[in-house]
Amino acid sequence: MKNIPYGRQNITQKDIEVVIEALQSDYLTQGPKISEFENAFANYVGSRYAVAVSNGTAALHLCTLALDVKEGDKIITTPITFAASANCVRYCGGEVVFSDIDPKNYLLDIEGVRQLLEKSPEGTYKGIIPVDFAGRAVDLQAYRELADKYNLWIIEDACHAPGGFFTDSNDVSQNCGNSNYADLAIFSFHPVKHIACGEGGMVTTNNEELYKKLLELRTHGITKNELEYVNPISFANGVQSLETNYPSWYMEMKTLGFNYRLTDFQAALGLSQLSRADEGISKRKKIASIYNESFKNKTFIKGHSGFIIGHAYHLYVIEVEDRLGLYNYLRENKIFAQIHYIPCHLMPYYRDLGWNEGDMPNAEEYYKNCISLPMYPTLKDDELSYVISTIIRYYE
Repeated sequence: MKNIPYGRQNITQKDIEVVIEALQSDYLTQGPKISEFENAFANYVGSRYAVAVSNGTAALHLCTLALDVKEGDKIITTPITFAASANCVRYCGGEVVFSDIDPKNYLLDIEGVRQLLEKSPEGTYKGIIPVDFAGRAVDLQAYRELADKYNLWIIEDACHAPGGFFTDSNDVSQNCGNSNYADLAIFSFHPVKHIACGEGGMVTTNNEELYKKLLELRTHGITKNELEYVNPISFANGVQSLETNYPSWYMEMKTLGFNYRLTDFQAALGLSQLSRADEGISKRKKIASIYNESFKNKTFIKGHSGFIIGHAYHLYVIEVEDRLGLYNYLRENKIFAQIHYIPCHLMPYYRDLGWNEGDMPNAEEYYKNCISLPMYPTLKDDELSYVISTIIRYYE
């Protein structure tokens, strides 16, 4: 048996061919594949706009910039997430306020967030960053109602969840990232994610004003829209003349932006991967269904992801006794499970900001027992059976 990782990319011959085609075209950076990818992705999740960026962390940073997060602004998020979900607030000088998870689904507990808001003076908080952890969709309709009551914005961290959805109170499926309830949503195209571009990310929104800000911030804060120019035409041309148009080379930097652009060949790869997204989700759900049936009645299981219709299954998590022993045993047997995540509030950086053990009891208890099992569309049936039988053998 070869090594079995917890996640891996699936690069097909077609993927390779479209990347070669893009490399042989006239564009390497901002070519036509970028907007083609953005339009296709917006259509896939059901949002009005999409902005491709260099990675998921850049997507989060652009969101906090576009929402004008300032020094001292308090933003609520979950401790069970990759650090970037919180760090994007710190990039802008804001204060991260962690709130505990719901131990039944591992998502940011809305009742805990509600209590935080109720016990604080109005205006204390500016926004919420819920995370579709492992691919399970947050009920953003409920969060929108809460956010509107306290005048907060929402960034949906959907890095784990393209293809995921929740069902709203009208029995309508709401795709992760469709921005019907969140102001902005973000995705990652890291190799272990559903869509792999090497690196890459996407921001989706239905807000035209935020969309325009994202475009500008993504490219150094520069605009080539002459309706927004401040300097006179004579300055742009370099001479006093009767010319009434700006020269074609001209552009203006309006604000302090960044180079967070995706390349054209990465976008070509993303487009090709996106064309197989539904196939990948279907395979992930099949694997989740088998894990669920295999573990649901086992006494060594303290909790697990289960089988949820709208789950995108970036990860399948089980909670077990003796997690460290199981982790080491799996590695001895060439199964490279992973841990998601070390509670973010207990990272040394956030401890230095005042967070301590005991602050998030549900998240900390989850961390003691959680382990993510292999989950990717090319996981073979015999490999899946081997993973399950090896786990059962360890405990029985």
